[in-house]
Amino acid sequence: MQFHKKTSRGKYSFLIKILAIVSSLIMFFYLVIVLVDKIDFPAPNKKIEKDISNENLKIVK
Repeated sequence: MQFHKKTSRGKYSFLIKILAIVSSLIMFFYLVIVLVDKIDFPAPNKKIEKDISNENLKIVK
């Protein structure tokens, strides 16, 4: 009687590997979003107003 080593993995090992990769990517993007949200970007102090005359507008149908 010989011993045989099973080299094939279970049915669900591929699925578990894919789920682990997807969940790690989701956690990475969530971490990036949280870190970017903590950065205080400067906001403009004055309102930007620009007049657009009707002469330069073209109607495209």
